[in-house]
Amino acid sequence: MSRIHLLSPRLANQIAAGEVVERPASVVKELLENSLDAGADSIDIDIEQGGIKRVRIRDNGCGIDKDDLPLAMSRHATSKILALEDLEAVATLGFRGEALASVASVSRLSLSSNTRSEGAGWLARCEGRDMSVDVEPTAHSQGTSVEVRDLFFNTPARRKFLRTEKTEYSRIDDVVKKLALSHFDVAFHLRHNNKPARRFPAATTQLEQERRVAAVCGPAFMEQARFFNIEVGELRLWGWLGAPTFSRSQADLQYFFVNGRSIRDKVVSHAVRQAYQDVLYHGRHPAYVLFLELPATDVDVNVHPTKHEVRFRESRAVHGFLYGSLSRIVAEMGPGQGDGEQSPGVLAGALPPGSAVRVSADVASGAGSRFLPYQHPVAFPVRDRGEVREQLAVYRLPEQAAGTELAASNGGHSSEAEIPPLGFALTQLRGIYILAENSEGLVLVDMHAAHERITYEQMKTAYESVGVAAQPLLVPEALAVSDKEADCAESQLALFETLGITLQRAGPESLVVRAVPALLRGADVEPLIRDVLSDLLTHGTTRRIEEKINEILSTMACHGSVRAGRQLTLAEMNALLREMEATERSGQCNHGRPTWTQLSMNELDALFMRGR
Repeated sequence: MSRIHLLSPRLANQIAAGEVVERPASVVKELLENSLDAGADSIDIDIEQGGIKRVRIRDNGCGIDKDDLPLAMSRHATSKILALEDLEAVATLGFRGEALASVASVSRLSLSSNTRSEGAGWLARCEGRDMSVDVEPTAHSQGTSVEVRDLFFNTPARRKFLRTEKTEYSRIDDVVKKLALSHFDVAFHLRHNNKPARRFPAATTQLEQERRVAAVCGPAFMEQARFFNIEVGELRLWGWLGAPTFSRSQADLQYFFVNGRSIRDKVVSHAVRQAYQDVLYHGRHPAYVLFLELPATDVDVNVHPTKHEVRFRESRAVHGFLYGSLSRIVAEMGPGQGDGEQSPGVLAGALPPGSAVRVSADVASGAGSRFLPYQHPVAFPVRDRGEVREQLAVYRLPEQAAGTELAASNGGHSSEAEIPPLGFALTQLRGIYILAENSEGLVLVDMHAAHERITYEQMKTAYESVGVAAQPLLVPEALAVSDKEADCAESQLALFETLGITLQRAGPESLVVRAVPALLRGADVEPLIRDVLSDLLTHGTTRRIEEKINEILSTMACHGSVRAGRQLTLAEMNALLREMEATERSGQCNHGRPTWTQLSMNELDALFMRGR
């Protein structure tokens, strides 16, 4: 070993760059965040060769004073925090004071800036072993331009890990898209190899914001997404939630922002996954653009150098708020759901009763469409099935059924306002599908899948109304656990009782299970208890028992539903359609497959080339 010595400023910055600057996209992210923190509302991004040769960011922000330019390119220098207490309420995207110094140590960096709308600006360059900064006058309007050339030219070991130009540019494009989604009021213009690539005009109205989301996520997402806005106390969740039928094979269309910062967080991903767990097909992933806003003091963004991760101070409350909000929105993504006005309730497990709740939601119907606001319930009592059957009784009368047939044959009711979302049945195809006509055109319904969901939701409601009945075990089952798991179980005995599980601590690392939910008798208890403990330790909450019970109810509903091949009368078909409109999650069967689809008149005309 050699003698202890101080690292040179350049080498120290190059080591720091290993945490912040992984590739050109990292440079673009750090520079764009600085521009946004400077209050810019228009940013130009010029990229050459995927950012490996050149990255240039120009903004119209507040600019940097001449005397501050040398400090701006020094490590641990920032205008965004002054004391340790400031880290508890970080309101800016950048705050570590490492980005420019780190980037300058592994590239040829120049920075031009002007704090005034008139007069010359100043150009700063960072060179040499000691990274001294030279400042000279230059022509520049108000704002800042940063140019980064030849990334990793002096660190060849890092440069060889870069991918192809196409791959590196793709990652830059992802960075720009995320920031474009989180800052609607800022215009972004991206060029690659001197060719326009992305153009996002400032989006101040909801319609313009919808167009930007469509430009990033595609118009198909907007056609299948619902916009919502929920506020509970100091928590606000809003954005666009994709329908379960618009699921993806990969998690490539998921954007989640906390106070304007794009993040990855296990609490968030777990809550979203649980909200969709009853409606997604196996192995599929939901699509969404979601924004969570909460006091800056309630979230720690200083967890990782890249600032991709956060830590919530009240993670259980955040998890409950996210799950309660999203599961209610997902539950109403069906035909006829969400119409009218209802009083919002309090989200279970999110915040204490009495918290202020303000909720609204809209349905997005494609890029450029208009939003139709209505009150969206966070939680509401299940609709009485007696009321539904009374409304359906008219369809069971022969003369009314005949009238319905006549109306259908004449193109439906005289007034489109009287036509329900799924319309009126026309006929049945091969004993599998119901064909119906609504105001949009033709509706196709998989009758077994639809009835399966209706039966399943009725069974869940009935089971929840009587509570979870416990079944004592004839021979109590012993479990060997860690002391941490045993402590968790002992502190949550009351919670386990509400789940129908009776536990007893038998030693420092031992538990005894004395009762389980009656519906789960005969099931393998040990892995279920371990999963519950894992959820409690990781997220502070669990739904494992409910999910296991739902699996059994789903199987029972599948066997108890109308089978394919059965011939239904017109009245029975219409009754099924009305039940679908009144049932939560009726857009998907218990296994996540769609229960119905719509063919508009335009789509039907296109099939036959009408109008050409």
